[in-house]
Amino acid sequence: MQGSRSRTFNTLANAWNNLKRQARRITRLVHTARVRLVAASVGKNLRVNARTKVTRNTYIGNNCNFNGLVVEGAGKVTFGDYFHSGREILLMSQRHDYDGGDRIPYDEEPVIEEITIGRFVWLGTRVTILSGVTIGEGAVIQAGSVVVSDIPPYAVAGGHPAEVFKYRDIERFKRLKEEGKFQ
Repeated sequence: MQGSRSRTFNTLANAWNNLKRQARRITRLVHTARVRLVAASVGKNLRVNARTKVTRNTYIGNNCNFNGLVVEGAGKVTFGDYFHSGREILLMSQRHDYDGGDRIPYDEEPVIEEITIGRFVWLGTRVTILSGVTIGEGAVIQAGSVVVSDIPPYAVAGGHPAEVFKYRDIERFKRLKEEGKFQ
């Protein structure tokens, strides 16, 4: 009797796990399709694993992997090839003009600026990127960081505001890139 219960439980557990896998796959397909419909351009092999909002000024390279991000504002936002993100990423491509306008606390017209994210960039969970920022190829941004200024290629940066605290092994990075060993 005990063996029969165990087999029944294992059968039900396997069925449940298969259903969950299929639900995740369908959810991923829906999220990916929504991004493809809205973005200005999308390269091949886009994978969107969680709810993601982009604008008509969003340009996405090849082999990008989004795990939940929001692009806000009217500025152009570009993601380079092999971009990877953690969850709850926020990119804001416009800001209030508090110094140049004729109203206070800020002018009626927003300041619109581009955001450019290079190839092979990895953003940790809950990273915020403000307008006018460029993140160079191969950079890594630590979870919870707020990026307010440009980050050079191969840099590892973090904090609020994000600051570079080290660099990746550039020679190793270039060798792996040349060998085509991409995630």
